[in-house]
Amino acid sequence: MAGQNYSMVTEFILVGFSTFPQHLLPTFFLLYLLMYLFTLLGNLLIMATVWSEHSLHTPMYLFLCALSTSEILFTVAVTPRMLVDMLSTHRTITWTACASQMFFSFTFGFTHSFLLMIMGYDRYVAICHPLRYNVLMSNRSCARLVSWTWAGGSVMGMMVTLIVFHLTFCGSNVIHHFLCHVFSLLKLACGNENSSVTLAVILVCVSALMGCLFLIVLSYVFIVAAILRIPSAEGRHKTFSTCVSHLTVVIVHYSFASIIYLKPKGPHSMDSNTLMATTYTVFTPFLSPIIFSLRNKELKNAIKKSFQRKFSPLSS
Repeated sequence: MAGQNYSMVTEFILVGFSTFPQHLLPTFFLLYLLMYLFTLLGNLLIMATVWSEHSLHTPMYLFLCALSTSEILFTVAVTPRMLVDMLSTHRTITWTACASQMFFSFTFGFTHSFLLMIMGYDRYVAICHPLRYNVLMSNRSCARLVSWTWAGGSVMGMMVTLIVFHLTFCGSNVIHHFLCHVFSLLKLACGNENSSVTLAVILVCVSALMGCLFLIVLSYVFIVAAILRIPSAEGRHKTFSTCVSHLTVVIVHYSFASIIYLKPKGPHSMDSNTLMATTYTVFTPFLSPIIFSLRNKELKNAIKKSFQRKFSPLSS
């Protein structure tokens, strides 16, 4: 770099959907806006139902409320900016706003993974150690676990953001993404330490996410072993049904994350990469409240009861 003049980057340009045919953008905007609104309303409905129904004041639903909160905050950190840029000709984002978006998206994303891990542990204790459940999962223990997940998510978000933004950005300021994506940003950094920083980010992210996944899988190994020891088929089905919604969300969450971060290098077009990225940032949060509402019988019945009280107050 010696002897060369570089202009320091103070803002970035988000390419996003600008490469798509212009006549398709209103359709994409409407589709993603509806999914975004449904994500917000679905998670708010879950939180309101758990809050209003005394029968749902249990550790499992406390963790579900925390999960809904993290999903709302994650989508708020990512989706509104994407929607605005989709119909805008001015797609610049300042250095500070870019760093903030990365911090919050990573914080709430990691918090989401940590909460899924804690929910797996909750199901493990409930099925494998039912007599000790009230002791191990007391209100104080649950509050402490939720606090640790949020603290852990914040530390991970801060760590990744500091690793990336301590670099110097010079030359091109065009991010080939609809958000401040970590690997798109690393390509814009100048200097010789890019490869080591990229490796550090990958190690931090993969270690945390794979660690969560390993503990979830380990929990379900013990859960399945305990369920198989139940003599009646009805008992096995009833016990496993308490895990179905959580297990489905875990599979969806990690499947779409793998599509984004573990896809093989190949001649993918920018448009296909953009659409693939929305599966994790928009589609996964959209599916989560649907899965919990439809696959969790207790929550589904509570939502129905809530609606009946609201819209049929004279029926009783």
